[in-house]
Amino acid sequence: MRGTFRIAHARYVVPALLLAAAIAAALLSPIGSASTKAVPTNSVLPAITGTAAVGQTLTTSDGTWTESPTSFTYEWLRCPSSGGLADGSDCASIGVSTNSYAVATGDVGFTLRSRVTAVNSDGQAKAVSNATAIVAAQAGPPNTAPPTISGTATVGSTLTANPGTWTGSSITFTYQWRQCDAAGANCTSITAATNNTYVIASGDVGHTIRVAVTGTDATGPNTVTSAQTSTVTTGAAPPPATGCPTDKSTTPINVSQVTSPARLLVDKQESRPNVITQRTQTIVLRFHVSACSGRSVVGALVYQTATPYQQFSSSEEATGPDGWATLTLRRLNHFPASTRQGLLVVFVRARKSGEDLLGGISSRRLVSFRVNLNA
Repeated sequence: MRGTFRIAHARYVVPALLLAAAIAAALLSPIGSASTKAVPTNSVLPAITGTAAVGQTLTTSDGTWTESPTSFTYEWLRCPSSGGLADGSDCASIGVSTNSYAVATGDVGFTLRSRVTAVNSDGQAKAVSNATAIVAAQAGPPNTAPPTISGTATVGSTLTANPGTWTGSSITFTYQWRQCDAAGANCTSITAATNNTYVIASGDVGHTIRVAVTGTDATGPNTVTSAQTSTVTTGAAPPPATGCPTDKSTTPINVSQVTSPARLLVDKQESRPNVITQRTQTIVLRFHVSACSGRSVVGALVYQTATPYQQFSSSEEATGPDGWATLTLRRLNHFPASTRQGLLVVFVRARKSGEDLLGGISSRRLVSFRVNLNA
């Protein structure tokens, strides 16, 4: 019995020992061990894109990594103007943890780097980008004289922007008109007002207007804003139209400067000879045309014809620099109209070329010249 028990006991003990040995061997084997750590390894450094100038946005790439990172974190660094050490250890953290960064005025004179941390289930590793160029105060072409605005700050008036003075070449300009408070502050962009001119709207009353001009060259954009206009008003009602030039001088005016409701006036006439006789074959008539408080009119067309007709020829001539038109009349078969004729009556019309003969600024009148058939 005792011998039989020993044999049975050995039958179960030996397999158990072999199983334990196999498990221990598996745990100690380096193949497939859960204790192996494979943290990310950087093969290509992160890279920064964008212009290193105040107001510009820089963006960092993640770089290239092995071991399949599952996430990335970011840190922006302000470094010496030389760029500092490659690992960024002599740089100061800016405190921005996104993959983009808006360059601030405090960065001027320094360089910038990004520190990217790659993370997977086995751990994390860091890599630092190369340094940017030294941060400049402003991207884009330098402005040496700010934009200006010309025009009257009244509703319905057109304002015009002058872009100012800029240094550089191949500069393009864009415009944005802005409505501001009476002090020129608290400005908001005016929708669709992006041309170099702006027509003041009724909603601008009580406000001032500025224009922001953006000059762009190969280095980027630079935006400069003009001084504000005076406070916008509704403006006085326009004076009634007179059809005359606004200046009040007495110098001659061109007929093109005269519009309705002004009218031309034939205000003087002369005849050579002074007295028309039975023997007269040719008459020279001169007519003076004025408008707008007696100013001589240059270029008005003056037409004449004797009445009754067919006594002398008809003609039309333009007034000269002194406002006088000279017309030469030839005697026709029906002069004299009677044996007792004492006057030659002439129909005279003054007009502007291109206007209706009886409309526009034209005028008409009858004038007469002495006739002595017994002389």
